[in-house]
Amino acid sequence: MHTINAHIHPKKNLRVLSKHEVSQICDINSKTYELFRRCAFAVLNCGSNSDDYLSSIKQFHDFDIRVSQEDRGITLDVKGAPSHAFVDGVIIKGIREHLFSVLRDILYTEDSVIQSQRFDLNNSEDITNATFHILRNANILQPDYSPRLVVCWGGHSIPREEYNYSKKVGYELGLRGLDVGTGCGPGAMKGPMKGATIGHAKQHIKTGRYIGITEPGIIAAEAPNPIVNELVILPDIEKRLESFIRLSHGIIVFPGGPGTLEEILYLLGILLHPSNVDMPFPVILTGPAESAEYFDQVNDFIGLTLGKKAQQRYDIVIDDPVRVAKKMKSGLVDVLEYRKSTNDAFFFNWGITIAKSFQQTFEPTHENMAALEISKSMPIHELAANLRRAFSGIVAGNVKEDGVMAVKKHGVFQINGDANIMHAMDALLTQMAAQGRMKINGDYIPCYEIVK
Repeated sequence: MHTINAHIHPKKNLRVLSKHEVSQICDINSKTYELFRRCAFAVLNCGSNSDDYLSSIKQFHDFDIRVSQEDRGITLDVKGAPSHAFVDGVIIKGIREHLFSVLRDILYTEDSVIQSQRFDLNNSEDITNATFHILRNANILQPDYSPRLVVCWGGHSIPREEYNYSKKVGYELGLRGLDVGTGCGPGAMKGPMKGATIGHAKQHIKTGRYIGITEPGIIAAEAPNPIVNELVILPDIEKRLESFIRLSHGIIVFPGGPGTLEEILYLLGILLHPSNVDMPFPVILTGPAESAEYFDQVNDFIGLTLGKKAQQRYDIVIDDPVRVAKKMKSGLVDVLEYRKSTNDAFFFNWGITIAKSFQQTFEPTHENMAALEISKSMPIHELAANLRRAFSGIVAGNVKEDGVMAVKKHGVFQINGDANIMHAMDALLTQMAAQGRMKINGDYIPCYEIVK
């Protein structure tokens, strides 16, 4: 692949740094520098059709990025950057802003969250406060913002008909003045944003928001697409998921793989918490006619594991983008009235209860995966938390560096639990693999084994 060396100056995000910050990010032996380097490469590699970490190692090893302090601010000196991030030798503006967003969030998280001792990250309230501060520092929180942010979840590896459908839904949302947030990558994360840009353009909406929320572990496989005009990097998957819930006013779920199931289980586990049962929060599962069987399987799995109450927290709409957008906009009216009645902020959902089991960082080691308790005897929201962890581990084994290398070294993850849940989980994952939802390129080799 052709590469480019370049000097990149900021235009909006993080135009100046302190000497301490420059020295911190320039220490090539530090964890902070390596984290920045990896995330920066992922941003520059936007548009790549690969989610195979191992295949990109060689190119990544040839990549280097340094921060230089100048009289008028800072510059990024880049060597070996993927050429598709540039047009006629000049970096694409959206990708440039993403680079400086990465720098901003990594420095802030390291200095003001991890090292500052301002937050006890074993305490539920402090985890939420830390998440709030990261989002506020990224200027994601807008005090006068009325409820209109729809978060869209779905797979990065989906067939063309599902991608086109997600664009149609985004278009209908955009026509109705709604903004879109996603995990910021390709596939069902890019489609709704792309559709919304056309809807906004037709309505002459020039302030449309396309918010991308990611974390260092997943960014290499799901590089931010250039439509994202507000990017924020949370330090781990749990704070990323909490950000989705706290920021959004409603959620639309398109077909996807284990990462999408992780998100669904996380959301339902929170909505099933006794403190949240009366809170309006519109959730719609949708796809084209070809995806009807997929949602039947997902719905059956949720019914088996979490029960009818969980199934009642979402609607399934097949092959009808207009109905999806209308139902969502109607649901947002209820959200607005509820936030007013409870005096809760429109821009950050302080009122929703997120149990500590959904906030604690889960490291998907072989030992931790094997030790997960998955049993119908557990409280429903706690079962949802452990199922979420199981699917999170599979995502890690598929596309995240640490998980891929752990599976390569120690073999596949072992997952065990109640026999009927294990049979259903195995059937669902097998079908996802057959439908090509696990990886974009290459034959899928399972990183897990279901113990029945």
